[in-house]
Amino acid sequence: MANILQPAEIVEIGIEKEKKRRDFYALAADRFKGEKELRDLFARLRDWEVEHIRKFEGIRDGMKKAQYTESYPGETEGYMDALVDSDLYAKITPEGFAEIVKTPVDALDRGIGFEKDAILFFSQLARFIEPASREVVEILIKEEQQHMIYLFNMKKEMSGK
Repeated sequence: MANILQPAEIVEIGIEKEKKRRDFYALAADRFKGEKELRDLFARLRDWEVEHIRKFEGIRDGMKKAQYTESYPGETEGYMDALVDSDLYAKITPEGFAEIVKTPVDALDRGIGFEKDAILFFSQLARFIEPASREVVEILIKEEQQHMIYLFNMKKEMSGK
């Protein structure tokens, strides 16, 4: 008997990842509060992640109990587990943050990694949800791409290249 994938569960994984990114950006905004441009960037990113959480909660709450049959037991769980980079998110605590983020460039690099992860995860998520929700996810993917560009440009500016 094939396992059944609940699309709402995949959306929930996305919500949890958004919350981790929100928490990271909040810590970064606080860490670099003396550097206005960085503080403002990380605060904006934090606020955008809060908005993404609301949008994904709306998608999750509005989903029908649609079910998909897997080709083999555990297919979807294995695939989504492979997409969830737990190492990337493992140290988003004040203590862990202090351990991994020593400089503004460290924070920018980590943020770029988070945004790449979000783009990959949400691109795959779109395969499992209804067309109306898929449009919202595609808009959010474009927003994550913009976040990555903001972070990349800030890093480029800081390194003088």
